[in-house]
Formats: sequence, C-alpha cells, structure tokens
Amino acid sequence: MHKHTLLVCKSCNRSSEELPENQLADGTRLIEQLNTLGAEQKQFQDLRIQPVGCLWTCDRPCAVAFSAFGKPTYLFTNLPADDTAAALLQFGELYLKSKTGNVPWQQFPEKLQQVSIAKIPTMSR
Repeated sequence: MHKHTLLVCKSCNRSSEELPENQLADGTRLIEQLNTLGAEQKQFQDLRIQPVGCLWTCDRPCAVAFSAFGKPTYLFTNLPADDTAAALLQFGELYLKSKTGNVPWQQFPEKLQQVSIAKIPTMSR
C-alpha cells in the first residue's frame, strides 16, 4: 500500500479555450509525464500518482498536491504542464524521505520556487 500520494488535477488547462477533441488537457499531459518518469525511478514505488477530477484551482492551473498521513500537504498551482514533472518528482523524493514531511523552501527545486505553493498543516487529534 502506498503511504504517499501525489494528487494531480487531470482537468487543469492553462488555456481558457475549449480543447479540440483529440487534444489532452494540460493536467492529463502532466500525469502522463509523471507516470513515465516515476516508473523509471525505483524510489517512487512508494508514491501513488492519483489523477483527480478537479482541485478547484481553475484560475491557477496546473495543480498538484502531495499528501501523506501524519505529514503536511503541499499544494502547488500555476505549474507549466510541459516542464515541471521532473521538479515535482525531485520534491516528491524530499517529501518521501522526510519523517515529518517538512521540506525547507530552500530545498525546493528551482522550478517549484516560481509557482504558487500552500503548505497545509497536519491535522492534530
């Protein structure tokens, strides 16, 4: 069972225009890139990449969230679909390795330091 999850909005699209039938949404393209890169790297076998219908950040696409029980959730928005998959997996490696889930901002991959980020604290009992 996966302990960590990367939620990826599959309906995110940077263009507000209607997509042609044969064109994938930016979020779906990002999911494909993450799955391809993640499958090539053994350390991501504990990270489930889970497509979701919508993360409600439609004015700031593409959106993803790293989440795990007992760790804070990190929400990234305004992600370019074409060149952030590797940076997201780099962050994912830091998140997986951290016992508390806290990742110092200075350790974020440079591409992720330029997007919108929210850190949602762990729920206390």
